[in-house]
Amino acid sequence: MRIVIAGGHGKIALRLERLLSARGDTPVALIRDPGQADDVRAAGAEPVVIDLEKATVTELSEKVMDADAVVFAAGAGPGSGAERKDTVDRAGAVLLADAASLAGVRRYVMVSAIGVDDGPAPGSDPVWAAYVEAKRAADADLRGRSETLDWTVLRPGRLTDGPGTGRVHLAASVDKAEVPRDDVAEVLAALLAEPASTAAIGRVLELVGGDVPVDEAVDAAVT
Repeated sequence: MRIVIAGGHGKIALRLERLLSARGDTPVALIRDPGQADDVRAAGAEPVVIDLEKATVTELSEKVMDADAVVFAAGAGPGSGAERKDTVDRAGAVLLADAASLAGVRRYVMVSAIGVDDGPAPGSDPVWAAYVEAKRAADADLRGRSETLDWTVLRPGRLTDGPGTGRVHLAASVDKAEVPRDDVAEVLAALLAEPASTAAIGRVLELVGGDVPVDEAVDAAVT
C-alpha cells in the first residue's frame, strides 16, 4: 500500500515508516523542513515537502493522490504555544481530511491522545488545555465524516521512548497509563493492514502498555 503520513519526521512517524517499508508498503512522509528528507529516506519513506499550516486543500490533495491511506501523526510539539496547537493539531488534521476526500482517499487513521473527550482538567496549563481542545476538535471533525472517510482514531496514553514490548492493552476504553512509541507504531501498522484495516473503520481505540501481543490485541479490539 501507498500510505501518506502527515508529520512524517515525528518520532512515531519515523518508527511507522520503518515498519511499513520493511513489510513492502510505500510510506510517504509529509515534512515541512527539506532538511528532514534524509532522515525519512533512511526510514524507508519517500519525502514530500509541504507545510500544513500554509498549504491549500488543493495543494495537499495533490500530495495524497493515489494513496491507499493517510495517517495524521503531526503535532506542534514541545515548546509551541496555544495558537500552534490549533493550527497544527486541529487545523492540520482537518485539512488532511479535506484533502483526502478531495483526492478520493477514504482510509484515514488519526493519532490522537487518551482522554481528550474529557477535556482539560480544571486549572490545567493553558498550552496543555489548548492541545487537549485541539485534539478533541480534530477527532470530532473526523468522526463526522463517515460518509466520505473510513476513519480510525487511535488514542495512546503517555508516550515514552523506551523500547517497545510488542504487548499492549487496546480497547474502546482503558485506564490511563504509558505506552512506548515503538508499540504505538506497531499498532498503527497493524491497523493499516487487512483485514484489520477494514474492521477498524469507525472505531475510537485507546492504547497503553499491556500483556497482549499487538496482532492479537488489534484483532480483539476490532472484532
